Amino acid sequence: MREACITWLFYLKNLTKIPFSGFWGVVPHEWPGYCRLIHFIAFYIQGAVAMRLILLGAPGAGKGTQAQYICEQFKIPQISTGDMLRAAIKDGTELGLKVKEIMNSGGLVSDQIIIDLVKERISQPDCENGFLFDGFPRTIPQADAMKEGGVKIDHVLEIAVPDEEIVNRLAGRRVHPASGRVYHVDHNPPKEPGKDDVTGEQLIQREDDQESTVRNRLSVYHDQTAPLVDYYQQWADKDAEAAPQYHRVEGVGSVADITRQVKEALG
Repeated sequence: MREACITWLFYLKNLTKIPFSGFWGVVPHEWPGYCRLIHFIAFYIQGAVAMRLILLGAPGAGKGTQAQYICEQFKIPQISTGDMLRAAIKDGTELGLKVKEIMNSGGLVSDQIIIDLVKERISQPDCENGFLFDGFPRTIPQADAMKEGGVKIDHVLEIAVPDEEIVNRLAGRRVHPASGRVYHVDHNPPKEPGKDDVTGEQLIQREDDQESTVRNRLSVYHDQTAPLVDYYQQWADKDAEAAPQYHRVEGVGSVADITRQVKEALG
C-alpha cells in the first residue's frame, strides 16, 4: 500500500510541481486513506473522473437496473430526452418555449433543438462529473448531431439480450392493477395462476407487455437504434482518440453478474 502511494506521490509531484515532504510524517495506519485521496486527485487532474456515457439496449434488456447502479457508483445524473423536454417547458426557458410551441402545434422537435437542450442540460452543475444518456441518441442522425455539436462522450455501453429472451421477460409479466405488484408466469409466478397473492384478485397483462407489442418495439429498435453500435465501432476504427470506448455486456444472467460486467467494462 505504502509503495503504491509513493508512486502516486511522485506522479503528482511531477505533474503539479507541488512538494510533498509533509506526507512522509504520516503514520502507517493513515496511509490507506491518503492513498485513496491521492489516487482520486491524480485521476481528477487527468480528467479521468468524468463518466460521460450512452447506454444502449433493447426495451426489456435491463438498462434501468444498470443505469441506477452506474449513476450511484459515479455520482452522475441519468438524462432522458423526455425529462429534458418536460423540464425545459416547465422552466420556461427560451428553448422550452420553442419546444412547447412545436408540440402544441403537433410538430416534431428537431434533432438540432434536442442537441441544444442536451448541451444546456449537461452544462448544469450536477453533470460536472459526467452523465448517463438513457434512450438518446436513438438514431444515427442524432448521433451525428451530437458529434458535430461537440458533445463529448467517454463510453458507449450496450446491454445485449437476444430477442426471444426479451419477449419471454416482458410477455410473461402479470400485474395487479390496484397495488402495482408484478409477477412473471415463469420466474415469479403467483401462488394461484392469474391471481394476486394478497387479495386473490385477477392479474392482468399490460398492453405494452403483449407479445405483438413487444415484437413491434424490438423491430423499431433494430431498425433505428441498433445501427448505432456499428456507428460507434466504425468511429473508433477511424479515430480512436476522439471516439468513445464501446463496450458490450451480455444481459442474460443474474443482476449481480451483469453488474459485475458493467463494472469491469467501465473500470
